Amino acid sequence: MSAPSSKPTVTEREARQVAEAAREQDWRKPSFAKELFLGRFRLDLIHPHPLPPAEDSRRGEEFLAKLRVFCETQIDAARIEREARIPDEVISGLKEIGALGMKIDTKYGGLGLTQVYYNKALALAGSACPAVGVLLSAHQSIGVPQPLKLFGTDEQKAEFLPRCARTDISAFLLTEPDVGSDPARLATSAVRDGDAYVLDGVKLWTTNGVIADLLVVMARVPKTEDGKGGITAFVVETDSPGITVENRNAFMGLRGIENGVTRFHQVRVPAANRIGPEGAGLKIALTTLNTGRLSLPASCVAAGKWCLKIAREWSAAREQWGRPIAEHEAVGKKISFIAATTFALEAVLDLSSQMADEDRNDIRIEGALAKLFASEMGWLMADELVQIRGGRGFETAESLAARGEKAVPAEQVLRDLRINRIFEGSTEIMHLLIAREAVDAHLKVAGDLIDPDKSLQDKAKAGANAGVFYAKWLPKLVAGSGQLPGTYGEFRHGIDLSRHLRYVERNARKLARSTFYAMSRWQGRMETKQGFLGRIVDIGAELFAMSAVCVRAELLRTQGDHGREAYQLADAFCEQSRIRVEELFGRLWTNTDSVDRKVVKGVMGGAYTWLEEGIVDPSGDGPWIADTTPGPSKADNLHRPVN
Repeated sequence: MSAPSSKPTVTEREARQVAEAAREQDWRKPSFAKELFLGRFRLDLIHPHPLPPAEDSRRGEEFLAKLRVFCETQIDAARIEREARIPDEVISGLKEIGALGMKIDTKYGGLGLTQVYYNKALALAGSACPAVGVLLSAHQSIGVPQPLKLFGTDEQKAEFLPRCARTDISAFLLTEPDVGSDPARLATSAVRDGDAYVLDGVKLWTTNGVIADLLVVMARVPKTEDGKGGITAFVVETDSPGITVENRNAFMGLRGIENGVTRFHQVRVPAANRIGPEGAGLKIALTTLNTGRLSLPASCVAAGKWCLKIAREWSAAREQWGRPIAEHEAVGKKISFIAATTFALEAVLDLSSQMADEDRNDIRIEGALAKLFASEMGWLMADELVQIRGGRGFETAESLAARGEKAVPAEQVLRDLRINRIFEGSTEIMHLLIAREAVDAHLKVAGDLIDPDKSLQDKAKAGANAGVFYAKWLPKLVAGSGQLPGTYGEFRHGIDLSRHLRYVERNARKLARSTFYAMSRWQGRMETKQGFLGRIVDIGAELFAMSAVCVRAELLRTQGDHGREAYQLADAFCEQSRIRVEELFGRLWTNTDSVDRKVVKGVMGGAYTWLEEGIVDPSGDGPWIADTTPGPSKADNLHRPVN
């Protein structure tokens, strides 16, 4: 059987259709964030703050205690950074304490932790060594356990989940050398042959792929008389004939991760290993990521807590002009930002995770906002720490130790966090993904009006439906509870957080009005206004974070657990966030988008090549994108299972 030799050629419209078909089309449960983008501040969906059952908390705390001991005694982060590899004994130790099965049900040998405690565990492990956190996250958040939990058959769960819980490491393989966030061009093929599929293709950036025992592989199945075809998900045994790990990739950060390039050549996969029906692969991937993305905010929360600790200790020890540097306003503002933002990221993460555990709400937007906001703010916090540390922030921990100072890996944390703005959906892609969900209600009633393929009859019908919808919706955006001084009075205890919630309510309506105006103005061209859409989403992220911090502060106050301090942090974050929101609103209509487009056209047309003169390019030779022609591997197999 010969493998397909050409990559799929798709138009922009076809690519959008593939992405749209993979979306969850309906909203069967309420969504706080969706309502926020529609100008409806549904505080009742998140307040009082949901809490885990006592038994879940007991089991979670019990495992965290065990994991802490392991992290403190068995993980040498400096060695992992130096050798760019997690030692086999560390991986074996994680298996022994059950860390591979944190999210797997107890009936399959897992720990059955909630999303809340799973994220706490990832934060703890990631604080000891970010590469260890990534190992555990890639295995459970997007690897075999999560898609099987959501879409697997009873037989698949019985066969694979016990292995994933204790012995087998898994990885998720979607990206290809020439395919990132545009899966319509996916080239890896899976051709049906009797009771099996035959896989051919190359996958890139396979986190855990170098040491994985099991893989989730996304491949394109050709359409036949007996099957609908399309992008399909498979569980694949890594030791199957025809699989070659051709390269172990190296990165600026997360140097211990086992990330590689994997080639499939005539690999036979039993049809019983297909997850879901043919063509459901992208939907499975996107649904898996709804909660899977919450692992990245967990690592950012851990980094924020560490940045705060180092900033506090260093700023007390280092003196400048007769005073500790923390007492200088320029440094103090950075410390305040780190403290308030860490509190906010933990509030967003815990709220989103608890909502995922309760399963009362649709959290596809909340999870995406948490990933987007945490990855951007986590990077800024680490950058501020490097600035506070000055030259020592730029110096490696190893160098600091060699000259007799505390080995603080500030520059490493900055490098490690940088990938979070790209992992599991870059910031730019997250903006578009969230924006699509945020305008879903509008497209449902008025989408046909801006669709060039729709008939005049369809457009007329859509116009009538839109008229009914907007006649009811628009008047509600004029006034609301945020204009009443006494609203949300239960959030006023010494420090008044109610004013921030009123601000959120008012600006949710303003956000919805701005979105409606933009849709009216640009109509079908709206999807090309990525700068505008990105700012709309960033405003929504800030409003969501403000809501989360106020709700969390009130929860801590009622529990008698640092309530006064929590109110202070919430107040500080909201004040900082409000400044960012005002700036973003201003940039919706006053920006450089049009002039930027002209410059880009000039750059790509070669008008400014003279500006590139006077340098030497140190880049090596080779194609921009590696060849991925199907066929047998010519490289040694670097697969390294950890037994």
